[in-house]
Parts: sequence; structure tokens; C-alpha cells
Amino acid sequence: MLKNKRYIFIAASLLLFIIMAVVYANPVLNGKQLFQHDIVQYKGGAKELLDFRANNNSETYWSDSMFGGMPTYQMGAQFRGDLIRSVDDFFMLLPKPANYLFLLFSGFFLLGLVVVKNWKYALLGATFFGFSTYFFIALAAGHNGKIHTVAYFAPLLAGILLVYVRKKYVVGFIVTTLFMALQIFANHAQMTYYFFLAMGFLFLSEFLRAATGKIDWKHFGISTGILAVAFVLGVGMNSQRILANSEYIKETVRGKQILNSDGQTAGKSGIDKEGILMWSYGKLETLNLFIPRLMGGGSQEEGSAEMMQKTQELVQQNATSQQEVDNLQKGFGSATYWGDQPGTSGPAYQGAVVVFLAILGFFFAWKKYKYWIFGASVLTIFLAWGSHFLLVSDFFIDFVPFYNKFRAPSSILVVVELLFPLIAMVGLYRFFNSNESIETSEENILKEDYKKKILIWISSIVLGFTLILLVFGKSLLGFHTDAEKTYFPPYLLDYFVDARYSVFKTDALKAILYVALVAAILYFSLKKKISQNIALILIGAISLFDLWSVNHRYLNKDNFVDKTFAEQPFQTETSDLLVDKVGDNQNLISLLNDVKVNKVLETIAQKDETHYRIYNNVLSTFSETNTSYFKSSVGGYHAVKLRRYDDLINKYFFSSDTKVIPKILNLLNVKYMIFGNQEKPEIVPNPETNGNAWFVSDVKLVKTPNEELNSLGIIDSKKTAIVSINDARYIKHYILQSDSTAIINLTKYQPNSLEYKTQSKTPQLAVFSEIYYPEGWKMLIDDVEVPYIKADYLLRAVVVPAGNHTLQMVFEPKVIATGKIISLISLLIFLILSGLGIYFIYRKRDKSFKNVILTKEESLV
Repeated sequence: MLKNKRYIFIAASLLLFIIMAVVYANPVLNGKQLFQHDIVQYKGGAKELLDFRANNNSETYWSDSMFGGMPTYQMGAQFRGDLIRSVDDFFMLLPKPANYLFLLFSGFFLLGLVVVKNWKYALLGATFFGFSTYFFIALAAGHNGKIHTVAYFAPLLAGILLVYVRKKYVVGFIVTTLFMALQIFANHAQMTYYFFLAMGFLFLSEFLRAATGKIDWKHFGISTGILAVAFVLGVGMNSQRILANSEYIKETVRGKQILNSDGQTAGKSGIDKEGILMWSYGKLETLNLFIPRLMGGGSQEEGSAEMMQKTQELVQQNATSQQEVDNLQKGFGSATYWGDQPGTSGPAYQGAVVVFLAILGFFFAWKKYKYWIFGASVLTIFLAWGSHFLLVSDFFIDFVPFYNKFRAPSSILVVVELLFPLIAMVGLYRFFNSNESIETSEENILKEDYKKKILIWISSIVLGFTLILLVFGKSLLGFHTDAEKTYFPPYLLDYFVDARYSVFKTDALKAILYVALVAAILYFSLKKKISQNIALILIGAISLFDLWSVNHRYLNKDNFVDKTFAEQPFQTETSDLLVDKVGDNQNLISLLNDVKVNKVLETIAQKDETHYRIYNNVLSTFSETNTSYFKSSVGGYHAVKLRRYDDLINKYFFSSDTKVIPKILNLLNVKYMIFGNQEKPEIVPNPETNGNAWFVSDVKLVKTPNEELNSLGIIDSKKTAIVSINDARYIKHYILQSDSTAIINLTKYQPNSLEYKTQSKTPQLAVFSEIYYPEGWKMLIDDVEVPYIKADYLLRAVVVPAGNHTLQMVFEPKVIATGKIISLISLLIFLILSGLGIYFIYRKRDKSFKNVILTKEESLV
């Protein structure tokens, strides 16, 4: 009966998670949808991919929509035979973002059940974790893949602990394999990488426990072997995704550098150091895990407009010269954020209650948890500091494999967002249940005097520290940036400091109140004045109120919009009804500002349906996908661009080289350009474009990639092709002769299959306005595959024999087919091993049951 009752409470907890998720995201009940900037950009960039899937019932792994063309592996590609998707779909049934919130809650709930075997504490821990402010900020921005991956942290850790700590080998193997597969499926390698950095401390902890005799070596060896197999199978079930991305990454900005310059070295792998460390968390800024607006909130926090209006009034009243006003502009950044990052959408607030309980947890929790959690948390914070703690960052960038593939070290704080709620939950459980031992091997009972002493000391230190910040905050925290101190006159600097201190003071006072209340609840529970259940309810309510109220600053009803805008963000017409729906929502106002540009793009696409690209100079070319939504673009919005294309952008476009840019646009088959502004966009046809393909009879051989790229601004690309000396042998096999009558035309276009008709009297080198990618593309002349080379630094080229020919380019990556086989084999092995494990468990239980019956019968005899 007790067991059945426990299952009822577990089911009720899951139902509560659904209710909390839906209540928080309640506008979805009225048909509204979450508006996310990054998802809007995704819909533009992935439009060609999505249309192809809908029209052909198959997948294209190449799209021409952005940056002249790129693989779709990081653009939402689906992999047929990817059966783990069905499991994920089951977990994600609720409308967005309630689906992600439910996943965060329920995943940690499973972890709580594994660690403390008590649904009450698991439920409380789930709210600690699921309501972490960082997750709500990320969801508001559209970082769905990140939160999707992080949501599988807790259940994956649950599986690992089932094996290592609970010795539930079969169940642990099944849970670990399943959630390893789901985490990889969620497709955010950076988050998964950070998770396993933390798991390194767990492995080290278990190794040391074995070395010191706390556990036997046999168990450690068996557990490690089981988990290794589980990880391999989980990864194996995602082989298509992993193999494709591994192949792709080598050719992107995360792979080896190609050029030599002051800022980079050819052959060096990964992002440059400055790019890796750009979003580094400040050391003091880390305290916003405890006080949300210690360094302000987001760069566009509520109240920013009022502060800027007051600033204008002060400047008008006090400025004495235009030079003073000009200096003010140099100091301006954000009115509501003054931390060390270039900008932010909000703080990684963990909750005053959660942080306080986590600190207590490091004193109360079992040793098998607190040491590795402490080590992982400290390392995580050190790495989040990035450029502010180069001793650690440099070591990881230079010596730790793959660390230099990722940027924005501040995002590693997701590990703390997992571990602090975990240690808080464990510590709280031990505080109330120190006389109970889940593991018979660990009988270290916490005495009442010890608990009282630690509670008083930690409460005093935390409250005292917060009071010091509150009283001496202006001198300790400053509340200004270096630039503001340099360029702001005293009257303006004083205003900013006072206004920001007022914001900080509000949150600091709340933190003091919340910690004092929780400390009092724990103290009176020790005195038996408050029961354990009442104490848990009160602590949960205080924490929930705290986190819910802070989260609503960043994800609230204003983030939910009419589904018209969420599903079709690239509007081409305005109307009174549309304007009324937009109201004063700043996100939607920005969409309406693009309507005239979108209309121009739509007009071009409808009037000219041939294959070409557009250069949009009205919107930010390399951070917009409006163009891609309607037609292929030379720009786009994506963090993982092909390295060669990124080099081209940095070399010519970011330097605004107006002499060379037109030549580059010709190479990339830009048929139309858009100039002017958002109110009056102007279509400018480009009669000089090279077209989809062209013949050249002159080849310029160069020795280095730098020469290749530099030569693009010198040559006449319609007559001459730049070819690396490494491909000289390919050219030597042919005698290229000019033929003014030669013709090459694109006759059929699909993003993954292009067909050309050629006619020439002599052999010709055909150059295509298609981005070179060394893997997956096949070049066929009259259905016979032929080799091809790279020309003009980033385009494809092939020698075409004299005569009339049909030339095809087909994108058929071998890794997709290979990965599908490995995925299916991994899934089959997982099912077989799981089935065998379950069979032996039931066989063992059945045998034990029979032995009990026989024993009873013998005693009766």
C-alpha cells in the first residue's frame, strides 16, 4: 500500500509540473505563441529546407538560402532512421515553452528520486532547477536547442548515479543510454561538453572512493564499463547527426584556420582566443547567482527607457558644449547593465533561497556528493570568468581537447544551474533526515548541535555579507563601467550610480528577506516548532515566489504574440488589424518595420524565379534571414559558418571594401541588390553578375590561401580563375583554349541537385557560383563521376571536355548512409541488452520469491 501511495504522489507531481508549466506560459491557452528572435531567424534561414521537405517528402542536406550555400546539419535537418526522435516527441507534447519547462521539472524530479528516494524533496528540487532564471532568458531569446539539451542533464545524471551509487546496473544502463541518446539528439554540443566536464569530477570521486576502500574495485570497474557502453550506444543512436556534424565542423569557423594573419595562424584549430572569451562573466558579476541585479539585469531591462529619458533631460539642463555631448556618446552602453560582458539578456540568477541552501548543502550532504559537486561548481565558475581568469582559461584553450571549439564561456554556468539545486536538495534532505541512511555503508549521522551551529554560522555570514554589500555597495560595486567613469560628467555619473543602486538595493533586500525566512524556518524546525512537511512547503513557496517574480522580468505575456506573427514573421503587407495586433510590442514593431523590405524581396522572387542570390544592404546583411526567407542570400544568420566564407566576409565586407565587394557579388551570382532604407528600399539589378556558371580559359596559380583571397580583388573573374598550386596537377592534364561561343547554362535547380548543359569547341574550365565543400558533393559529366577542384578561394570548378554535355552536381553525403546503419545497429544492441537485463532481473526475483515460498512450506512441515 505504501508503494502504491508513493506512485500516486509521483504521478501527482508530474501533473503538477504540467500545471505549473502551462500556468506560467498561460497565453498559449488563448492560442498565442512564444515569439523568439532566434527562431524567427531560423525560420528565414531554413525556409528552403522546410519547403523542400514538405514538397518532396525527403530531406536536403544542403541549402542555398544563406551565405551562398551550406550544409543543413545545423539548420534543423532531420535524419531518416533517427528513431530516438519519437521518444523526444513524446516528452515534448505540450505547447512551447511549456514543453521545455515540463522537461526541466520532470528530468530533475527523476534525479531527485534517484538521489534521495523521496518524492517531496525531488519535487522541491525540481522547482529549484526548473525555475532557474537563465533558462527563461534563453527561451525568450529562442535558444531552444540549448535548453532542450540542458533539460536532459538531470535524467542523464540520474542514470549515471543509478549505476555508480545505487548499483542498479540494468535500470541505470537503460536510463543512461536513453537520456544520453536524447541529449545528443537535442543537438547542442557545447552544453553536452560542459556537462561531461562536470562528470569528470564524479568519475574522479568514484575512483578515489574505490582507492580509499569506500567502494570495492569490482563495483567501480563494472559500473564504469556499463556506463561506457551506455555512452557509446547513446552516441551511436545519433551517428548520422554526429558524423555529419563532425565532418562539417572541420570546414567551419570551429575547424582549422586557413589564413595567416596577425590574429590567426593557418592550421590552428578552433575559434580565435578573442572570439572564445568575448562573453566572459565578471568575477563580481557571479554574485548575481544570488542577487539578480547586482550588475543590472539585461541590456534592455525594463526601466531603460525612463533612465534614458532622464539622461536626456540632465544633458539638456547641464551640458555646456557640443564636445561634452560627443564625449557622452563614447561612454554610453546600457543604462540597465553595467557588468563585464559586451551585453546580456539578463543574469544567470539561481535564486537567493537555492544558493543559500546550496551553501548549507556543502556542509550537510553526503561526502559522495558534496566533494565532486563542489569541485565541478568551482571549475565551472572559474571557466565562466573567461578573460578575467586567464590562468584557467588559457590552460583549457591550449590543452583541453575541443574546448576551443566553443565561445561565450559565461554559458558554462548551466552546470551550476544543475549542481546547486542538486546539492541544495541533498543538503535539505540530510538536514531533516540525518538519522536515516539511504546507503548502509554511510552511517555518518548529523547531530542536532552541528546542524544548529552550521545553520547559524552560514545564515550569519550570508546575511552579513549581503548587508555589507547593501551598506557599502556604492564603493564596493561602483555601479558604473570604466567607459562611463571616463566620459560621463559628475552630474550624469551620480545619477546613474544612484538609479542603479536603487535597483540593486531592491533585490538585495529581497535576498535578505528570503534567506532570513528560510533560516528561521529551518531553525524552528530544529526546535520542533514546525513540522518537516510544513517547512518544505514554506521553503518551496518562498523559492517559487522569488524565482517566478524574477523570471517574469524576462519571459512574460509580452513574449507571447498572435500566432500570425509567430508562424509568419516576415510580413509583406500592413493593415489596421495588423497594427492593432502589434500594439506597443517592441519585437513586433521591429517586424513591421521590415514590411516594405520584405515586400521588395517577395516581388523580386515572384518576378524572377531563376536561381540567383540577393545582396541586402538595407538590413544587416550578415545577421538577418529576411532575404533567405524569400530567395537565396549572400548573407544570413548563423554562428557556424563555413570558414572560407567567413574569411571572405571579414576580408572584404566587414572592411567595407567598396572596390572589391562588387567583384565578390559578381562571383556569388548576385543578380539583385537592395539599397536605401527600410522606408524606401530600392531594387538595383546587377548586370555584371557572372551568373550560375561560366567558362574561363586563363588560370592563375597561387601558393597560399592568403594569395587566393587577396587575388579576388585584382583579377577579372569572368576570364581568370584563381587556383591553388596544390591543384596544379589537375589543370596540367588539360589544354584549355578560349572559345567565345562556349555556353554553360543551369537547366534544373534543387538545393542538393543542379543540372547544367554545356557546349564548347574546346576543353573549358567551368567555375560555378556554388560554395566549395569537399565532402558529399559529386560532379558528373554525362552520368560519369569526375573530380573537381576549388577555385577563387571558395567556389567549385571542373574541366569540361569539348562538345555537348550534361553536367550534374549532386549532394549525397556518405556519412548520412553510414550513420543510419550505425544508428540502427546501436538501437538494436540497446534493445537486446535492455531486454536481457530485464529478463534476468525478473528471473532473479522469481527465483527469490520461490525460495521464500519453499522456506515457509518447510517451516510449516
